[in-house]
Amino acid sequence: MKKSGSAVWSGGLKDGKGFISSQSGALDNIAYGFNTRFEDGPGSNPEELIGAAHAACFTMALSGKLGEAGLSATALKTTAQVSLDKVNGEYAITAVHLTLVATIPGATDEVFQDAARRAKLGCPVSKLLVANITLDATLE
Repeated sequence: MKKSGSAVWSGGLKDGKGFISSQSGALDNIAYGFNTRFEDGPGSNPEELIGAAHAACFTMALSGKLGEAGLSATALKTTAQVSLDKVNGEYAITAVHLTLVATIPGATDEVFQDAARRAKLGCPVSKLLVANITLDATLE
């Protein structure tokens, strides 16, 4: 299975602008730029998209781990805070902090914590954040 997202950009780093889209159409030419990433401009940015993807992936993985334990959540609410920091003069995503609030009838804290830990380690987006990234680049 393969899913895709795309971005287009024109202009320089600070004065340029871009648009983000997704294969499904859920994102369709959403604006992004320097002002949406480093200031409070309207639009999106890569870090919040990574945060949303990580929160969604982790929460689905947790639902699966709970199911293995015979449990079903009434509500799983996850926020992923993505840290973008300057490291050696260049920006890097240095951390993602997941915050989860869960309502799971019949769950003990021990079973819940174990399922959450395994979901954090097993979610594909968690694995992506340390994945090998390949590139094919073509200049037209």
